[in-house]
Amino acid sequence: MSAHEEARNVAPPAGARAFWGYIAAVTAVGLGVLAWQLQTIHSSEVSPLGWSLFVIALMLVIGEVRPLVIAGTLDVTGVTTSTTFTFALLLHIGLPIALLMQTGATIAAAFAHRRAAWRTAFNVGQFAISYSAAALVLVLFGRHASLTHPLTVNGRGLAAVGVAALVYFVVNDAFVSMALALRGRTSLRSEFFGDFAFQAFSSAALLGMSPIVVVVIERGPALVPLLLFPLGAVYATAAMTRERERQSSRDPLTGLGNRHLLATEVADAIVDASQNGTHLALFLIDLDRFKEINDTLGHGVGDLLLDMVGKRLTETLRSGDVIARLGGDEYAILIRNLDEPQIALDMAERVRAALLEPFRHDGFAHEIEGSIGIALHPQHGNDFETLLQRADIAMYVAKERGVGVQVYSPDIDRHSKVRLGILAELREALECGGLELHYQPKADLRTGDVVGVETLLRWQHPQRGSIPPEDFLPLAEQTGLMRLVTKFVLDEALRQLSIWWHEGRRIHAAVNVSARDLYDRGFAQMLRESIEAHDVPPRALLIEVTESVLMADPARAAATLLSLAGLGVGVSLDDFGTGYSSLVHLKRLPVTEVKIDRSFVMRMDVNDDDAAIVRSIIDLAGALGLRTVAEGVETREAWDRLAVYGCDVAQGWYLAKAMPAGPFTDWLTDFQHHQAAAAAATSDSSADIGGHGMLA
Repeated sequence: MSAHEEARNVAPPAGARAFWGYIAAVTAVGLGVLAWQLQTIHSSEVSPLGWSLFVIALMLVIGEVRPLVIAGTLDVTGVTTSTTFTFALLLHIGLPIALLMQTGATIAAAFAHRRAAWRTAFNVGQFAISYSAAALVLVLFGRHASLTHPLTVNGRGLAAVGVAALVYFVVNDAFVSMALALRGRTSLRSEFFGDFAFQAFSSAALLGMSPIVVVVIERGPALVPLLLFPLGAVYATAAMTRERERQSSRDPLTGLGNRHLLATEVADAIVDASQNGTHLALFLIDLDRFKEINDTLGHGVGDLLLDMVGKRLTETLRSGDVIARLGGDEYAILIRNLDEPQIALDMAERVRAALLEPFRHDGFAHEIEGSIGIALHPQHGNDFETLLQRADIAMYVAKERGVGVQVYSPDIDRHSKVRLGILAELREALECGGLELHYQPKADLRTGDVVGVETLLRWQHPQRGSIPPEDFLPLAEQTGLMRLVTKFVLDEALRQLSIWWHEGRRIHAAVNVSARDLYDRGFAQMLRESIEAHDVPPRALLIEVTESVLMADPARAAATLLSLAGLGVGVSLDDFGTGYSSLVHLKRLPVTEVKIDRSFVMRMDVNDDDAAIVRSIIDLAGALGLRTVAEGVETREAWDRLAVYGCDVAQGWYLAKAMPAGPFTDWLTDFQHHQAAAAAATSDSSADIGGHGMLA
């Protein structure tokens, strides 16, 4: 039995007097009409129909037992094609046989789907009244079909058929809508007109085929089986459509549901929970340490591990619960029909315990944990997006605090409200010029000349003061706002580069981009347009990407980097040495330079291991034909040691801090004058660029 059928079988509480009174009234009236009509049937009148009636009866039962579920509609119960044949019998041989056949099919479907007795009785009564209303219309139009006086359908009778079909649809839909409204305590209007267009169209199609069935019956019993072929084709087409929809709602890697399926399931579960007075929980799970395994052992092992996680989680859950993979190493679980919220916590602990068991494959035992955030209905939200957002907040708190499982509460959401406020203000700052670029110089370690700058984004908030990039850029990366931020930085950097180059200052500028930018197929085109708009040589620009972002998905990153190389734009690999770069990837990707992470540079004077790492990176880059840049240079000793190691370029406070464009231009002018004066001094004089740099 499907979850939907099971939910509909649950009887409303005994206190729902209006509902039960309505069900009883419709059932009583309908069964009375049925009994009245059945007594008019005589077996001697039925026997001549023989084979034709048997085939129609078979089609009626098939249509009732196997509803036609149409993909892309709100109707999960499906369309019963029995309507076509019951209405055809009504048109051809009258109401009694039509009701007899429909009642038999309804009872057969009830047994097949294990429907509750009260539902079946109501359905029988509902159909009896609805078809009786249609029969009354036909009588008013002068159509008195019976077993002894069968009627065919011709052009003159189509008006009567159309009106009768309309009356049947309205009456039948009204009976069902009233039952649903009383059960769910909603309005008759909302139930009747909910998904009205589909219901009207499908009913019109089914009822419109009835005259064709009548014509086939009239032509002779031998033609009746031919109706099976178009009926089978319709079912086959619907099945293929549903399969395509099913595939579109599944994660291709694990076969689990995706976000679209989860949203649909949560919406249905919320309706059921509201009707039954129960709770539901939405879990959001993020795997801990998965990235380390994925980066170290490769994406093949990572994909296999994600599939194993999905299977284990599925085995842990109850049959009615739903698990989905939202992307990456993030899963979501819908827990239905909770009598007590505490059950959700117990389920979450079971899930977490399942993840703690090692995942074994090919001789390896992979240790993975999960951080789980929980949002409950109705306590924390009444729709999918709200519940998912709040489960996400709880999950991040669980990860930050290391508690494993966290239930959402308003207390932990305060930070989220601040973040939302920051995003709104960031958008305003982009529109109103509240953001500014600062430029930190990069100098050639052999000549001491300034050869470039790194652009750094700064936000001076009118109330909050200076907001560090790490407080707003990660938030922007999670939204479409990051593209606007990147465009602003590129345009501003290129505008300033254009000024410097036209002044004869041949320096390059490095601009940091995020993972969202790197995986954006339109990024290279946006960059091309910006370069052309500012009339800057492409070689004057460097795009900086972090090693972790590059290695997270080398294939997608390579596509963008190759496009940048085609433009003539250089690529700088930032934070080198902190990740798990494959030398094969590093050799194949069009990287121009590598930046040695500041954590190694700042400790190399006191730690021999860090010094060895710095020297190894410089030697490796040189062997691959790449330029090396050391960041975080704060002392003369570090500067000199890097020069001895053969590093190409350095940046850091020893040279100068980052500055806005105006002060930087003044500083650069002064610096170049100092360099010129030093060059004009006696040959045994040495320029102390460190002393000058510390003035900045």
